[in-house]
Amino acid sequence: MVQYNFKKITVVPNGKDFIDIILSRTQRQTPTVVHKGYAISRLRQFYMRKVKYTQQNFHEKLSTIIDEFPRLDDIHPFYGDLLHVLYNKDHYKLALGQINTARNLISKIAKDYVKLLKYGDSLYRCKSLKVAALGRMCTVIKRIGPSLAYLEQIRQHMARLPSIDPNTRTMLICGYPNVGKSSFMNKITRADVDVQPYAFTTKSLFVGHTDYKYLRYQVIDTPGILDRPFEDRNIIEMCSITALAHLRAAVLFFLDISGSCGYSIAQQAALFHSIKSLFMNKPLIIVCNKTDLQPLDGISEEDRKLVMEMKAEAMKTVIGQGGEPTNEEGVLLTMSTLTEDGVIAVKNAACERLLNQRVELKMKSKKINDCLNRFHVALPKARDQKERPACIPQAVLEAKAKQAAEKEKRKTEKELEDENGGAGVYSASLRKNYILANDEWKEDTMPEILDGHNVYDFIDPDILLRLEELEREEGLRQAEEEGDDFEMDGQELSLEEQEALAEIRKKKSLLIQQHRMKKSTAESRPVVPRKFDTDRKFTTRRMGRQLSSLGLDPSLAISRARSKSRGRKRERSVDKREGDGRDAMDIDDNQASKKLRLRSTSRSRSLSRPPGEVIPGEGLKDSAQKIKAIKLAKKSVLKRNKNARRGEADRVIPTLKPKHLFSGKRSIGKTQRR
Repeated sequence: MVQYNFKKITVVPNGKDFIDIILSRTQRQTPTVVHKGYAISRLRQFYMRKVKYTQQNFHEKLSTIIDEFPRLDDIHPFYGDLLHVLYNKDHYKLALGQINTARNLISKIAKDYVKLLKYGDSLYRCKSLKVAALGRMCTVIKRIGPSLAYLEQIRQHMARLPSIDPNTRTMLICGYPNVGKSSFMNKITRADVDVQPYAFTTKSLFVGHTDYKYLRYQVIDTPGILDRPFEDRNIIEMCSITALAHLRAAVLFFLDISGSCGYSIAQQAALFHSIKSLFMNKPLIIVCNKTDLQPLDGISEEDRKLVMEMKAEAMKTVIGQGGEPTNEEGVLLTMSTLTEDGVIAVKNAACERLLNQRVELKMKSKKINDCLNRFHVALPKARDQKERPACIPQAVLEAKAKQAAEKEKRKTEKELEDENGGAGVYSASLRKNYILANDEWKEDTMPEILDGHNVYDFIDPDILLRLEELEREEGLRQAEEEGDDFEMDGQELSLEEQEALAEIRKKKSLLIQQHRMKKSTAESRPVVPRKFDTDRKFTTRRMGRQLSSLGLDPSLAISRARSKSRGRKRERSVDKREGDGRDAMDIDDNQASKKLRLRSTSRSRSLSRPPGEVIPGEGLKDSAQKIKAIKLAKKSVLKRNKNARRGEADRVIPTLKPKHLFSGKRSIGKTQRR
């Protein structure tokens, strides 16, 4: 797990921005209105509050800067030395010390001026003391402006540093510049390090990750190192030296045996011997790169001797200090990043060596005893001396043998191409691996599809013969139809039959005319369409029987249906009061109709009907059912009324921010409602 995350350090403002931030916050968060008529204690409290609040803000900001920047003595030595190499430990500590001093000075200034404000005797005196206190605080911040700018640059650079975990499984790649370190890193990890044909392309540490045996390994690409005294090395080289000195990792020392990097094997060997003290107690692998340009067997005797000396030194640094390794495998390896020959072997060897060393160190530690007490390894004992080999069916063995034989005999397309004339002559068959019931079908002509149909299905070689047969059959059928034709003309009928035919046609025309006349009148239009009531099933009698079976009185419904079917006629309306048992106005039957109309007894005003009363034709059983229906209707529109909708189809979106509330200048007062 990465223990240090420098990307979370808060931005450090410069001196001017620092002062603007604090003073604007003081102006916003403290009262701003004061009058000379206030009591002197209230005036003192007003200005003391401003001084204290400003001091608290300065203290919080400066404390955040001091706490978030790492202390070089408390972090891992690798990061401590790396920060010293990059930023100079003395300048870094001096800048943080100045920030701490400024914090103490501001606290002291606030304390002194609060004491003076306690004895302020007027509004002018208190205001002057407040201005002086804030001015001195801002002067202190202005003086540490260069330190703030320096810390901001350090913060930006630290945020760009790679997240290196010093305690995890790590592989470290080192060597002269331009020997293939970054190319190897790009091959085994998903990192994208820039690779160029000149020296010092990599100017800082780069981190990638790779997997081996389901474990994650951290791979660090270091800048190139030159063979020169320690004091003459620059910052780029010192990054590599720092990583070699402090990280417990497997070291891969890259050696360019072709000399294309610009440095001979002798120079690279001298560098190896000058920094070999950094390889102690670490798995070391000598990697001979660029074997595609120069194989290891083709180098001179002197260079071979130097390589063997480096191999001997590497064998001394396996696990024990100065101990001889049990085998020489994985100490001197060759590879080529261009052809990727041996790249995976180098990665696997480094991971295996590192894993073995970490396991060995853990086995030697004191904690292992607590863990071993919890384990018990059970070893099965042989019950007899009889051998029991694995039983493999004969069919499986034959299938494996056949598969192996096919694998050996199978030729690649490249070999077949070379045998049959080379490129441009040989054309590979894409159908030879088709799995079909018959191998002869593989080279058959593929069907052509048109509008989703196979064209060949519609091609008949005997189509002309079939056409002749169809034409012949069609001629025969036409001849039969002509013989069977029957026409009602006068020549074939007798005199009596002709008279009967004329009578039938006359009667038919009369019926058609009557039907059309009847259809044109409005009275003859049925309530139910004829096509639905051909058998006269929809009658008032049937409706009466159905309503009676439901427990309803059918008389009103039947009379209503009959009145509808007869059309509207002017007639005397029945007074509702007659059914209520009340005495109706006595009317003389012999009175003139004019008097009847004047008295308007038949056109009496209708009484109000209670909401639960059932009106004939509404389709409701009783008043209880109607009341329930009214309640459900009101409930269904409740939500719509609540949302101020006109109806179910109302999809209007109202103005969510009315302009008269959210525009113009704000007056004095709270703005919480906004």
